[in-house]
Amino acid sequence: MRTRQVFRSTGRLADGREIIYYDESPDTGRAEVADRRPLPPFSSGSQLRYDPLLDEWVTLAAHRQNRTFLPPPDECPLDPTRGDRLSEIPAGDYDVVVFENRFPSLAPAPAPPEPAADDDPALTARPGAGRCEVVCFTSDHSASFGDLSPERARTVVEAWADRTEALGARSDVAHVYPFENRGIEIGVTLQHPHGQIYAYPFVPPRIEAMTEAARKHRAATGGNLFDRVVADERRAGTRIVTEGEHWTAFVPAAARWPYEVRLFPLRRVSTLAELDTAQRDELARMYLDLVRGFDTLFPQPGEGTDPPTPYIAAWHQAPVAPDGTPDGEFGLHLQLFTLRRAPGKLKYLAGSESGMAAWINDVAPEDAAERIRTALPSQAAAAHPTDSKEQR
Repeated sequence: MRTRQVFRSTGRLADGREIIYYDESPDTGRAEVADRRPLPPFSSGSQLRYDPLLDEWVTLAAHRQNRTFLPPPDECPLDPTRGDRLSEIPAGDYDVVVFENRFPSLAPAPAPPEPAADDDPALTARPGAGRCEVVCFTSDHSASFGDLSPERARTVVEAWADRTEALGARSDVAHVYPFENRGIEIGVTLQHPHGQIYAYPFVPPRIEAMTEAARKHRAATGGNLFDRVVADERRAGTRIVTEGEHWTAFVPAAARWPYEVRLFPLRRVSTLAELDTAQRDELARMYLDLVRGFDTLFPQPGEGTDPPTPYIAAWHQAPVAPDGTPDGEFGLHLQLFTLRRAPGKLKYLAGSESGMAAWINDVAPEDAAERIRTALPSQAAAAHPTDSKEQR
């Protein structure tokens, strides 16, 4: 894949929200296209409430109840604006675009009046300041991430890295989390291929736990926990799904989800912004391979096409200090997983998982690794080189 230069331009939507175009050609003029919608000024009423029993923050975002829910294809707000069909993207076309969410869980805004301690002694609250962004991978409403070209996937990687750096530099942000929810089983409310980025004002529990585990490992062994996990999985070999010059993907030995892959760079970095050009280039190809493999895990006999596999793609990055410096002990990695455990069957988070956070997996990680490995297009191309031209 030839590395492409990405051209970044910034505009404003009718209500003042920021929109950023990541174009593969220069001087498109898309950021200058005006948003013609009569929107009221943007505001949000998010609040953080502290749970003392778990030592965690919970976000209250009641204003999101009225967000857009599964509109018909011809009314999707993530499509480009065409004629009188106005959307969140004013331009008539785009490559990759990022904009502030119209219905964010977190956003800088005047906070509602806080109850005095005497009125509610059980409540500890603060404003839900932060930022939530939408990342549209393509203007093609009917596509998915797996349909992207390697060049377009590379543009998405550039957008992730750029937003990670920009959001991580904010004084009110403690962690930047790019992710994609795919499928109505996950709870997706807009079908257009897109992901999101949350800039949290606190360190999320999962990242906090990893950071603490890494700190303990360093104190006990003098080594880095993430490096050890990757090295141990590579030595074991049985759960490796695919490897490249710069990345390795494996099913973790203690996988929680029926089909789950962790993708790590072989040279440890803390955030997407720290990846070098070679790492970004290979990431675009390898990530596409994994997503396309997931798409073929659960074929439906007799229907001719495979149903989309619901998945969550979650980027785990280092927490950042108030000065914007990421924790260098943390190892960036992707967690890609599906809650589908078999054709027509989902993995429900029932009493043990939801009530106790004690996970029970229905599929042996070694079996899952074998199934995912054989589903990858790159494996099929290697097994049948004469058919490689037919691969996407």
